[in-house]
Amino acid sequence: MFGRKGFFKVASLAIALLFVACSSPALAKEIVIKYAHGDPPDPIQSPAHGDAVTFKSLVEAATNGQVKVQVYPACQLGSEREMLEGVKVGTIEMCNVSEGTVPGFFPEISVLSIPYLFESAPLAWKVLDGPFGRDLMEEMRQKTGIRCLTITENGFRNFTNRIRPIKKPEDLKGLKIRTMEHPGHMEMVKALGADPTPIAWGELYTALQQKVVDGQENPVSLILTMKFYEVQKYLIMDGHIYSIDFTFMNDKFFEGLPKDVQRIVLDSAIVSGLVHRGMQQYTSAIGVDELKKKGMEIYVPTPDEIDAFRQATQPKVLEWVKTQVPQKWIDYLFSETEKARKELYGE
Repeated sequence: MFGRKGFFKVASLAIALLFVACSSPALAKEIVIKYAHGDPPDPIQSPAHGDAVTFKSLVEAATNGQVKVQVYPACQLGSEREMLEGVKVGTIEMCNVSEGTVPGFFPEISVLSIPYLFESAPLAWKVLDGPFGRDLMEEMRQKTGIRCLTITENGFRNFTNRIRPIKKPEDLKGLKIRTMEHPGHMEMVKALGADPTPIAWGELYTALQQKVVDGQENPVSLILTMKFYEVQKYLIMDGHIYSIDFTFMNDKFFEGLPKDVQRIVLDSAIVSGLVHRGMQQYTSAIGVDELKKKGMEIYVPTPDEIDAFRQATQPKVLEWVKTQVPQKWIDYLFSETEKARKELYGE
């Protein structure tokens, strides 16, 4: 039917079509990323969910649907500890969790629990996005098999309670305060004479409502988003710890992705992480007035009052950190913080 030339033309066309079909993203094997976090599924007021939805949209668009991102908010796949364990063993590809669960997997992260270390978000960003943050996260990847795609934020943590206003360290004495499952945070609360009580994030509102604890400590954005103002009366804007969120991925899964998909994942995580920070900053900025409208009494301490909190807590927490973290990480953190402070403020 075909001559020799006709045969080779048809064969060449068939091979070309086969190559196109096999290389077409639409026909490539679909990749699924399960992405878990603990915040409510509100893309407007929940920074973690806004982050996840942004990541999903960017990745799926850039891969023409070859990669599907399934977002599981509100602890649907378990507590933050269970999410991180899932990422470590590979049953969950990706999660966004706060620093409270990380020391159980990587004790060195405890160096970031030193209270009253950063006085501003830009200072924290400069340190965490710089050599110190990159080196710390690389150490975690090597030791745990968990890759940090980006460091985002919960924001500065502040104390709330239902009993009385807090203006000085002694005012916390005797109060039962919910903390994350983070020994460094617990040491800080102990240093203030209060009783630290770890409670899972998904159970916190109910614990406050049922008066299992008197108070808690979180950024303004989360106090507002989680409606803690319904069960808490007093807030002090002491900003004792710059609270971090991490976007983690199973490193073996990441390394198994095609190189072009790896770049898309990394770029998308950086962009969605900036969205997370921006949403948190915006929600916190407008949140103070919103919380006042909701009936909370808010106190903003003076620099001298903040220094009293620092003196009451930092030595005790540092003493504990030194039992968990090699001295090199403590020295590295303080050195980079001072360097960043000089670059930002000329101090």
